[in-house]
Amino acid sequence: MFKKITAVIFLIVIISLVGYLIYSRERAISINNKEDLHQASYYTKLSNGLIQCNLCPNRCILSKGQIGLCKARQNIDGELYSLVYGKVSSAHVDPIEKKPFFHFMPGSKVYSISSTGCNLRCSFCQNWQISQVFPWEVQTKNMTPEEVVEEAIKSGSKIIAFTYNEPVISYEFMLDTAKLAKEKGLKTVVVSAGYINPEPLKELLNYIDAYKVDLKAFNEEFYQKLTGGHLEPVLEAMKIIKEKGVWLEIVNLLIPGENDSEEEIRKMVRWIKENLGDDVPLHFSRFYPMYKLKNLPPTPVETIIKARKIALEEGLKYVYTGNISYLEGEATYCPESGEVAIQRQGYFIVSNNLKEGFCPSGEKIPGVWK
Repeated sequence: MFKKITAVIFLIVIISLVGYLIYSRERAISINNKEDLHQASYYTKLSNGLIQCNLCPNRCILSKGQIGLCKARQNIDGELYSLVYGKVSSAHVDPIEKKPFFHFMPGSKVYSISSTGCNLRCSFCQNWQISQVFPWEVQTKNMTPEEVVEEAIKSGSKIIAFTYNEPVISYEFMLDTAKLAKEKGLKTVVVSAGYINPEPLKELLNYIDAYKVDLKAFNEEFYQKLTGGHLEPVLEAMKIIKEKGVWLEIVNLLIPGENDSEEEIRKMVRWIKENLGDDVPLHFSRFYPMYKLKNLPPTPVETIIKARKIALEEGLKYVYTGNISYLEGEATYCPESGEVAIQRQGYFIVSNNLKEGFCPSGEKIPGVWK
């Protein structure tokens, strides 16, 4: 009897899921006309109306009417269209330290915008309400690149951040906005998982001033199990960002029992040092249970502090801690003299002893300071 009940429940779940997918597809087709949408870039037309999206490593092959894994790009009559161009789900003014960027115009205000959807499916996502939904499932505001830049200037921000959900899937809107921002003298930053193919990334980096990558873990099994993605494309993206001369910072969220072993941390730090350099800022961040990963406890504070110590032992110069109260892990130090260059508390600057990136002792701290 129990087996029969289980089978019935399973069948109901499958039927419901299929029904939802059909509804979602039909809903998208009914509300999305070519005339109302922006054609996407980076895709290949295949036979029989199929197309392949080449924006990210998922490389979705889509039949007519089908939407990609990111929930943001759709095959309409054999052409790829963005469903999220100009659809802004959030717009806030934040401190740059919240992104977090610690070596990029400290103390600056940032006009931060997001859309909906994501090309990864992280079970621990903190913004799942906008990242794991279709654009019509969330209230959005239509904005043009011109309006975004205008609002950023009105807010007194010197920087526009593409953030909150995965900005890569809003590629065309992000690129158009970044181009216009550059013309108007604003800087732009991307807060991303770094899950993007080399060709579109290289084009985008011509107009981006800084890129923060969430390096989820340093093992492939974690990526496949908890994000639905792969590690290698992220590593390749970070190399490209560094090679293009765009300022790079890295965040690693430590999840108990999943990616917080000393062995994995050391391997990751050594890779960063060898491939990106010893002066790339690395932020270790504390995990809190959320979304589909509520069965785990928060990361012990001691784990975050130990990870920072390991990274410093391995030769990284600028290592920070996040989501915990630890002043030592929030400060930037001059590597040779050991004096405090910038002291932070939370998202606020307590003191800044740098002058155009130089310590009082004359040491140069890498970053973008003005």
